Amino acid sequence: MKFSTSHILAFLRQRPNQRNMRSLLKFTGVLVFLVVLYSVLFHFIMMKEGQSHSWMTGFYWTLTVMSTLGFGDITFESDLGRAFSMLVLVTGIVFLLILLPFTIIQFFYAPWVEAQAAARTPRELPPTTSGHVILTRHGPVSTALIRKLEYSGYPYVLLVADFEEASRLHDMGLLVMFGALDDPETYRLARAQSAALVAATNDDVANTNVAFMVRQVTEHVPIVATATDPISTLILERAGATQILRLGEMMGRSLARCMVGGDAVTHEVGRLDKLILAEANAHRTPLVGKSLRENRVRDLGVTVIGLWERGDFHPATPDSVVGEHTILVLAGSAEQLANYDEAFVIYNVSVKPVLIIGGGRVGRAAAEALQARGVEWRMVELDPAHAPDPKRCLIGDARDPEVLREAGLFDAPAVLVTTHDDPLNIYLTIYCRSVRPDIQIISRATFEQNIETLHHAGADFVHSYASMGAVSIFNQIRGDRIVTVTEGLDIFRLRVPPSLADKTLVECGVREATGCTIVALRDPDGELIINPPADAVLRADQEMVVAGSEESETKFLQQFGE
Repeated sequence: MKFSTSHILAFLRQRPNQRNMRSLLKFTGVLVFLVVLYSVLFHFIMMKEGQSHSWMTGFYWTLTVMSTLGFGDITFESDLGRAFSMLVLVTGIVFLLILLPFTIIQFFYAPWVEAQAAARTPRELPPTTSGHVILTRHGPVSTALIRKLEYSGYPYVLLVADFEEASRLHDMGLLVMFGALDDPETYRLARAQSAALVAATNDDVANTNVAFMVRQVTEHVPIVATATDPISTLILERAGATQILRLGEMMGRSLARCMVGGDAVTHEVGRLDKLILAEANAHRTPLVGKSLRENRVRDLGVTVIGLWERGDFHPATPDSVVGEHTILVLAGSAEQLANYDEAFVIYNVSVKPVLIIGGGRVGRAAAEALQARGVEWRMVELDPAHAPDPKRCLIGDARDPEVLREAGLFDAPAVLVTTHDDPLNIYLTIYCRSVRPDIQIISRATFEQNIETLHHAGADFVHSYASMGAVSIFNQIRGDRIVTVTEGLDIFRLRVPPSLADKTLVECGVREATGCTIVALRDPDGELIINPPADAVLRADQEMVVAGSEESETKFLQQFGE
């Protein structure tokens, strides 16, 4: 066992440990008293038998008998002496072999181990700490956010109010600080006044409390809080939160945006001023079977950023071939996208309702988003209380094939799987893909680790609740992030690095070298040049709007620098 001053102080600071130490001392006192008493009685009984021994011999005999060693070199001859020996032996068994180990483990060893863990888990950050992100809950969103923070080199600290949980998370390698979430002193010790951001991802009541406590310490640090109830948004704002994320509604709208089944025209998924990011279904269009160079989509004024193939995103190249199930990710102005729509509006037309499975917050938000787009929908929901429109909802178990058939699965151009149960979503995705190979399947994942599984199950798009929350919070830290189009595709801003200044887009070769696509240039006066031509010259005073994944952004920075 490793001893140190910090361990001892952490051990002695806790009142339960102080009480345990007093109990241990009392037990030791009783044991010492019995040893002295038995040693004195030993002398009297030996004198009665006509034997004489020293006091040291009396202590020696008492301890050997109580510890059950009993060497046998000193024995009584009378029945009284033998009865006394048995009393000492039984007392030793009870005190030394049963009570003493239990007392040491219960009152000393276990608290000492806890004290060691407490000494490892800090209760305060160094005074020089700054630019860090304070997290208030360890859950799916914060777990995904921690990975992004570590990948991007941002410091963080996770506040945990439960001591055992803090120790467990610390042993897992997370940067943890032990402290009560409802105490302003915790945020003062976490250096909230110099933090980059506070992310509150607990329930609505706890998040309100966190925001209010942080505001007792500092008025300036940004506070991003999640909320499930619309009423909580106003309360959180009054408590001091600067950004409120209603992830359920955001997830529903995001899933609805991905729905491109039923037509071949563009559907907006993101926007920056006049720059629009959109997706378009290539199914049953003349694009299928040809490369982007052969399709000459660029002649319509739009830029193809990438291609989705059943959940796999591929950066676009001139030689990228459009497949039957390809979904194009496009960038352009409203006019440019209108030109694209005019060319493909007659293809892949369907007026059948989209099927939504699950009527929770995500499913209801998806239904509202589809309705705003003028898209008909039907819903399967087990709980009648969650049915937003009884005329469009079928109450039943989505695991029943007959229920899905009655809801219109075999006619729907797309199905949105929105339940919060990942195993159920995987099951439903596999079933829908097996009976409808041509249908577009968009699924929700609560945990990041299930994204790939859902793609393998047959989902065309998967949005993770954890990833969406993490990205939304991360975007508040990274000022260069504009929008996350979907899993693995971000739109971000970068200054034109010196290595690319005074070069044309063709000479730069950014897409070929990194997988990033320059979709717009912003001049110092704020004018946005959407889809600049290949011979456009980059200037050092311009800002680039770039589309790509985190990995492609990293490649860009490594090759061309800031």
